[in-house]
Amino acid sequence: MSERLKGKIGIVTGAGSGIGRACAIALASEGARVALVGRRRDRVEEVAHKIGDSAFAIPADVSKTSEVSRLIDETVSHFGGLNFLLNNAGVLHTGNAEQITEEQWDHTFKVNVRAVWQLSRAALPHMRKVGGGSIINVASTLGVVGARNRAAYATSKGAVVLLTKSMAIDHGHENVRVNAICPGFVETDLTAAVIGRAPDPAAVRRERTAAHPIGRLGRPEDVAGLAVYLASDESSWVTGAVLPVDGGYLAV
Repeated sequence: MSERLKGKIGIVTGAGSGIGRACAIALASEGARVALVGRRRDRVEEVAHKIGDSAFAIPADVSKTSEVSRLIDETVSHFGGLNFLLNNAGVLHTGNAEQITEEQWDHTFKVNVRAVWQLSRAALPHMRKVGGGSIINVASTLGVVGARNRAAYATSKGAVVLLTKSMAIDHGHENVRVNAICPGFVETDLTAAVIGRAPDPAAVRRERTAAHPIGRLGRPEDVAGLAVYLASDESSWVTGAVLPVDGGYLAV
């Protein structure tokens, strides 16, 4: 077993499935101790069981301010500190500016933006205590370019990109690094639901695949390697970066 993250303590939100699950497993396999956060107790406990003693499941809804404070406190109490935070939890409501409802817009920003800000803000004091840390935000290629029927989602991910850059500037002197990962279309429960709602799911899958020059859709494990790098000291001079993991999507 590699120990690139030996001694590191971190939090992964949205850890019960998809990208969060893959990242949590990869981070733990490199020696980190990880708090696994998700709304569904059964899912985060299943991932914690798979990882073993170095994982701790915390059922929580990151869209609720009281839950943010609790999960940070529980992590620090259980493990004794905090070195990195992976803000991965997200929601996707499809539609253009006329179709998106106020409720969908507000939900998108509560989970995709406000929770990232609140979790990062709550993590900062604990990172200062250990001499610095790494905040890793899972944004999206659609935080860099627009797309049809993604008025709320793309806007929220664009906000995550600029929050990442602003925090990197503000907290670099404290040795707190803040970076964003921008995945392309990755095979997860979230994206499967989007494809499944389409009138012709097979056609949508072909279209999505064709948009990625590497010739396939992403897998959660494709993102996990970059999360490990950004949590490790190997990336000690990387901050404010917006890093695509997208099969070439943004190169087109």
